[in-house]
Amino acid sequence: MKSFRCYTVLIALLFWQFAVPVNAEEILMARSLQPFPEAMLALQESIRDHGYTVSRVQRVDIGLTGMGYKTDKYRIVFLGKIAEVREIAGKAPRMIPYLPLKISIFAEDSQTILIASNPRLYAAIAGDAVDPAVFERWESDLRSILHDVSLSE
Repeated sequence: MKSFRCYTVLIALLFWQFAVPVNAEEILMARSLQPFPEAMLALQESIRDHGYTVSRVQRVDIGLTGMGYKTDKYRIVFLGKIAEVREIAGKAPRMIPYLPLKISIFAEDSQTILIASNPRLYAAIAGDAVDPAVFERWESDLRSILHDVSLSE
């Protein structure tokens, strides 16, 4: 139960830190039946297959274990298309804290959970500076990436 509360608190902090009221589904989520290492590999392959670059993989588990939680498989994967991220940051500087896109991935027993904020939420932040079609494409790509990982064996 302690690990469930840990995940819930961490997810809430990561994804509702900058809550923006919109009608879009706020969180995209998938479950993979694969263990964490295989799901992480499938995630990175799908990201590349969709034309994105993994810019960084950040370990989150170090802080959690420091607080007494037992987990060693929790990462945030940062992804984007470099030129696109730079262009959007230049047009809409308020978007900088939200770029690049992020997918949280963590082990839950023998399975793996993947979670991402819905990029459509960012349209309200960017305003008229960025074509909303960009955020719709990002949402579609993230859904496809999560789908790929959930189906991979």
